[in-house]
Amino acid sequence: MAAHSSIEAITARIVERSKPQREPYLDRVRKAVARGPHRATLSCGNLAHGFAVCSPAEKEALAGDVVPNLGIITAYNDMLSAHQPYETYPALIRDAAREAGGIAQVAGAVPAMCDGVTQGQPGMELSLFSRDAIAMAAGIGLSHNMFDASVYLGICDKIVPGLVIAALSFGHLPAVFIPAGPMTSGLPNDEKSRIRQLYAEGKVGRAELLEAESKSYHGPGTCTFYGTANSNQMLMEIMGFHLPGASFVNPGTPLRDALTREAAKRALAITALGNEFTPAGEMIDERSIVNGVIGLHATGGSTNHTLHLVAMARAAGICLTWQDISELSDAIPLLARVYPNGLADVNHFHAAGGMGFLIKQLLRQGLLHDDVKTVFGQGLEAYTVEAKLGEDGQICRETVPDASGDPKVLSTIDAPFQKTGGLKMLTGNVGRGVIKISAVKAERHVVEAPALVFHGQQEMQDAFKRGDLNRDFIAVVRFQGPKANGMPELHRLTPPLGVLQDRGFKVALVTDGRMSGASGKVPAAIHVTPEACDGGAIAKIRDGDMIRLDAVAGTLEVLVDAAEFDARPPVVADLSDNEFGMGRELFAAFRRNVGRADQGASVFA
Repeated sequence: MAAHSSIEAITARIVERSKPQREPYLDRVRKAVARGPHRATLSCGNLAHGFAVCSPAEKEALAGDVVPNLGIITAYNDMLSAHQPYETYPALIRDAAREAGGIAQVAGAVPAMCDGVTQGQPGMELSLFSRDAIAMAAGIGLSHNMFDASVYLGICDKIVPGLVIAALSFGHLPAVFIPAGPMTSGLPNDEKSRIRQLYAEGKVGRAELLEAESKSYHGPGTCTFYGTANSNQMLMEIMGFHLPGASFVNPGTPLRDALTREAAKRALAITALGNEFTPAGEMIDERSIVNGVIGLHATGGSTNHTLHLVAMARAAGICLTWQDISELSDAIPLLARVYPNGLADVNHFHAAGGMGFLIKQLLRQGLLHDDVKTVFGQGLEAYTVEAKLGEDGQICRETVPDASGDPKVLSTIDAPFQKTGGLKMLTGNVGRGVIKISAVKAERHVVEAPALVFHGQQEMQDAFKRGDLNRDFIAVVRFQGPKANGMPELHRLTPPLGVLQDRGFKVALVTDGRMSGASGKVPAAIHVTPEACDGGAIAKIRDGDMIRLDAVAGTLEVLVDAAEFDARPPVVADLSDNEFGMGRELFAAFRRNVGRADQGASVFA
């Protein structure tokens, strides 16, 4: 089925806007492809270094430029639960490559930090910038020019977007992303949230809080709530970087290992040495990017992707805007209820039909572009399946049924949880921002209250502990943007705001920082741009100013006389405490050169 006319119109607009960047990008990709297998350009000394540790047979094969070599970019470390399973993947991939008549080498490793560990800590100020550092690190690994295709082992928050930027920068190479899957279900996410709020109120101690957190995050795999990590996996499948049905299979299972081996073989099958050449830069186009945005809206995914998708698209010469994202939200229904916009976790989502069911429902109504290229071949129809392990140990795929396995978790296109997507753009005299509405009750989509201004998380938490916040208010937490301190996530604000909201107060958050995919039940206008450090209007707000946050109309306004508000000088904050410690001094150049949030908050723009 052809895409709906509104989807086609937005896509056509993106295509036209992108031409000045997209056409030169494709020209560079095609010139790189035309040069042929790149090992032929290496000197004998270059090549000798590149395959020094290979077996004699592998050296002979690589010297001849007729056997494909697969470059592995890995984000393995054994501190991140999601990335620990990757320890054994290179051996699986090398073995599968040999079976397919190819060779595989680890081309390089990239950093992978855990936002869960750094929440509220100085290290979180490196988190967003780690995305661009990851892209650069992957680029260094692939710069050896030894490879015919690449596979990417990454799953969490900034890691997948950074790897996608690298894959598109090396767009002449095919790229397959290999997930590791979510951990098995532990303590329900709503119970974890309840304990966090009790801790914020002083009703339970640290021991009880740690016990609850440890029961939630208890083993290998991604955290099971629908935050940025699992939104990444959804994106990689709906954009065609994953094999069908690969995203949400638990680690350490025979099916997971079989999918990994299949992905390695598929990457070798789509090199320029075969008949199905699929370079990443040609595969990912404007339709693929629009499909990613649609998937984000249909699942109520991470707000971080209003940054990442813009930056990822730019790496392919595609100009995606917040306006595009907002208009797509108006056209796409919410089909999934996964915590924080429901009680289920991603394992329940997968069991209810998962990505195959979601894609099938969207295609049925013409709400996706089916006519796209993927690593599996042509068209998204091939992704309306569930992957299973056959009797011979190989992957077999079955078309998903028309009925959801659990309508409370995953609904049909005829009975959506809400008629529009999970994200909304806000505009007004404060600037532009983003709000995740899928987890916020409808009666809280509009909040009008006086401002209380803070210049950091701790300042607001201290006010909460003193009992100063038992009132209606909108917290304005500023100087948290990318230029100020790297745009950290502000999740430590969620429990106290949730407590106050449960006490019956009208509360909301306005910030130039981030709240990420775990944005919960409190209305939060985030990513406000221009940021305070850039002279944005958020720096003009004073305590007591009435603010109206209207997620229905898509507006964010300070209700102050326009002439008075315009005449106010923006407040300037002392940010010297954010410049040193935990590596922050190493990222000073990033803070100086980073672009605006609505342009992807990237140093590459």
